[in-house]
Amino acid sequence: MAVIGEEKESAPASNMSAYQIHSPSSSLPQGVVMTSPPSSLHSPQHVAEETSHKRELRLLKNRLAAKASRRKRREYVHDLESRIAELQLQNMNLTNEINHLKKSHAVNPVRAGAVLHLI
Repeated sequence: MAVIGEEKESAPASNMSAYQIHSPSSSLPQGVVMTSPPSSLHSPQHVAEETSHKRELRLLKNRLAAKASRRKRREYVHDLESRIAELQLQNMNLTNEINHLKKSHAVNPVRAGAVLHLI
């Protein structure tokens, strides 16, 4: 068994085991107790669980991003369709106005010519 730090014998009357592990350069703050030994933190089962958890998170994020992308695309297409309808209406109105002006100039060519001479 590998031991990090120094081993010290403790008094047999104490509530502690016969050997006490002492690590002067512990990375944990004082008062924080590690619940599992460091060797079990990187066990194959723990690594597999962590990998599985990361994969689930990645899939969830990907699902949410895809959903947002589809929503944005639907909004964009809807905006384009609305713009098409507006432009078609504007085009129709302009075509009607052109036809109306052509008819009015064809019926009254003198009046149309008089307006042109004034300009």
